[in-house]
Amino acid sequence: CLAVIGGSGSGKSTLTRIMLGLESADSGSVEYESQSIVGGRKSPGFATLRRESGLVFQDPFSSLDPRWQVAKSVAEPLSLQRRDLNNTDIDERVVAALTMAGLEPADFLNRYPIDLSGGQAQRVVIARALVKMPRVLLLDEPLSNLDARLRLQTREEIRRIQTETGITTVFVTHDQEEAMSISDMIVVMREGVVQQIGAPQEVYDDPDNLFVAKFLGTPPINAFSGRVEGGRVFIGPDAALDAPGVPDQDVVVGIRPEGFVLDGNGPLKCRLSNVEVMGRDVSIV
Repeated sequence: CLAVIGGSGSGKSTLTRIMLGLESADSGSVEYESQSIVGGRKSPGFATLRRESGLVFQDPFSSLDPRWQVAKSVAEPLSLQRRDLNNTDIDERVVAALTMAGLEPADFLNRYPIDLSGGQAQRVVIARALVKMPRVLLLDEPLSNLDARLRLQTREEIRRIQTETGITTVFVTHDQEEAMSISDMIVVMREGVVQQIGAPQEVYDDPDNLFVAKFLGTPPINAFSGRVEGGRVFIGPDAALDAPGVPDQDVVVGIRPEGFVLDGNGPLKCRLSNVEVMGRDVSIV
C-alpha cells in the first residue's frame, strides 16, 4: 500500500487522475504493465488500467445510484466488464465482496443508499471496487467525510483488506496519521513536487527537509531557531546539544515532542504555559 500525502493543493488528486489517464502529465511518464497511459484515453494502456483498477472517492454516495439496491450497485462493475459470468457467479462475487468489506450481506443486499450511514456507504463502495478483484485499488481521500470513530474503523478495514488480498493500493490523503498507519510506503508532496518517498517510520525519523519534518507528527515537531558555536547547539542562551565537527552557523533545531525528557536539571529551560490532559496522553505546552 502506497500513501500519497500532502496538504490542499499539493497535487495528490491530480496525480491520481494522471495515473488513471484522465489528465495528461506535463512531463515524465506513467506506465501500467509496460504500457504508457500518459496520453489519456487514446493511450494503449488506458483501457487495461481502467478495466483492472478499482476506484473509491471521498463521497461514497456520489458512486451509488439512489434508485439501486446495494446488490445491484456492487454488481454493476461485473455486469459491465465480465460478460463471461452468469447471474449465480455475480451473486457469489457480490456476497464475497460485501463480506470482505466488513458488511453482513444478508443485512445489506436489499438496502438503498438512503438506508446507509456514511461508514456503511463507504464500505459498500469499497465492495463495489473489490468485486472484480482489481489489480490496482485507488482510494482518493476515502475517509474525509466520516466521523473520527468511523474513520478509524474504516481505516482498519482498508488495511485488513489490502493485507488479505495483496492488491496494489494507492491511498491519497491529507491526514498523516492515516498514511502512517495504513501504508507500507509514503510519498510526501508539496505544491506538485515530491518531497520524500520512504517507509513511514523512516520518513518520520529521518525527514529530508523541514517541511516533511513539520508535516508528519501529532503533536507537530518543535522547531527552534538555534546556533552552533564551538561544537555545541544553543537554543537561546542554553547549550542544549553537542554538535562536534559542525561549523559555527545559524540552524533550525527540530525536536519531536516524545524526544523530551523532563528533568529539573536539564540543559534546556522552558516556561510552562499549559498542561493538556487527553486520556492516555498528556501534552506539556
